[in-house]
Amino acid sequence: MTNKLNTSEGADKSKTSEFKLIKSQTGIQGLDEITYGGIPENRTTLLVGTIGSGKTVIAMEYIVNGIIMFKEPGVFMTFEEKTNELLINLATLNYDLSTLIAENKLYLEHLHIDQNEIQGTVRFNIEGLFLRLRQAIDKVNAKRVVLDSLDTLFSGLDPNILRSEFKRLFSWLKEKKVTAIITSEIGETYLTRIGLEDTLADCVIELNNRVTDQIATRRLRVVKYRGSYHGNNEYPFVIDQKGVTVFPLKNEKLQQKVSYERISSGINQLDEMLEKKGFYVGSSILVSGLAGTGKTSIASSFASTVCKNNGLCLYCTFEEVPNQIIRNMSSIGLLLDPFVKSGNLQFYYSRPTLQNLELHFIAIKKIIKETKPAVVILDPITNLVPHDAGNDVRSMFSRFVDHLKKEQITIMFVAAITKGSIELNPSDEGISSMVDTCVMVEEKWSEGNHQRSLYIMKSRGINNSKEEVEFFITPEGIKLAPHQQMVINQNGSLNGYSKSGMENENISAKKKSNGLVRIKQS
Repeated sequence: MTNKLNTSEGADKSKTSEFKLIKSQTGIQGLDEITYGGIPENRTTLLVGTIGSGKTVIAMEYIVNGIIMFKEPGVFMTFEEKTNELLINLATLNYDLSTLIAENKLYLEHLHIDQNEIQGTVRFNIEGLFLRLRQAIDKVNAKRVVLDSLDTLFSGLDPNILRSEFKRLFSWLKEKKVTAIITSEIGETYLTRIGLEDTLADCVIELNNRVTDQIATRRLRVVKYRGSYHGNNEYPFVIDQKGVTVFPLKNEKLQQKVSYERISSGINQLDEMLEKKGFYVGSSILVSGLAGTGKTSIASSFASTVCKNNGLCLYCTFEEVPNQIIRNMSSIGLLLDPFVKSGNLQFYYSRPTLQNLELHFIAIKKIIKETKPAVVILDPITNLVPHDAGNDVRSMFSRFVDHLKKEQITIMFVAAITKGSIELNPSDEGISSMVDTCVMVEEKWSEGNHQRSLYIMKSRGINNSKEEVEFFITPEGIKLAPHQQMVINQNGSLNGYSKSGMENENISAKKKSNGLVRIKQS
């Protein structure tokens, strides 16, 4: 009796395996994550969207990736763009379609059918489409098929006839055992202009290109996916010279690794305030302060030390151009140009208004994937955050930090706060709660002298110093010292410490006679 039961369980497992949904990987970064493996194999997927939302590009990338990555030839039939126009348009995305066609791996054809010829003869024309498709599939032994702008072929026809013809088409594609993508424009009343494809397709993906605050963002959403889990949110995506990249909004905290290794801040006295060891590798750091307090100098010191130790640093700047940072930092003894030439220091520069926060993060993540840096610096991150930033922006920040922690990449944010925001939040306009270590830089005026100070607001897992220290930017770099113990020359260079317990006036007079000036505590 036990054997019969085991046999029955084995049969059930066999049936489960037999009816498991097989998926066809798109090869599009991020999309396979959202769909948990790709679109349904040997079934039909509908790509529906507004004009300019990226339907044709995504469909073509699915075909090209299938050929290059998975050795699956493809057929691409278009009902709007002519073949030569399509070749020219997609060449800007580095798609070498001509070579794939010459190698008999891709069949590309433009089908033009006059609407007057369709009226009253729809069955004849759909049979003609089957014939052309069969010839194309057999010619290259295709496993993937795209019918681009198929809705233009059937516009204006009777809905009852259309439904039956669409059913015939989808069933025919299944019988041919090809994975098909059909693109269609979004409708006013229904999801599509015809209002039938979305009900018959096994998977429906909606695209749009929305403009907010004069910045356009393409977004993607899986509307339905029969027999499979999928991401339910809207996901931003970009189209650039390297193709399509989707930015999946997922939480990676459960996958994070924890490191006990330390990395130097590049400032010896700051390392001493962090148990004489520096930051944790893979942690997140925030350097916050008013304009002119030396935040970029701190970030550049960190970058310089990483590069000196033969590490790779990605410096993302949203305010100063890279050449300006290199020039300015040379005045405090930080020579960054050799690191740029060696490839240890890479800059990403972009104006915040060129694209929204999501697209900046997508661009940075693509560079991170290619270069695999040890440290990433974002300076200043507050330029990317609108003053009325809501929970969605903070959630985006949190996901970005989680992604870097998963990769064991140490990240430093530079936050340029304003005097008006100090009363609301003295650190960063709300970012400090997301990071592991928060360093605050302030400025004070004492008897006409400009005095900077630095303290560590928090550092998770580190018994950091609670002392507020004086902060000096000198030709030899950044120096920190307890209040009233730092003595500097008139030319700005350090000359050691004064003896504690001495009267300020006596010290000042004595040092002035030696060409020294002391900055007093306010």
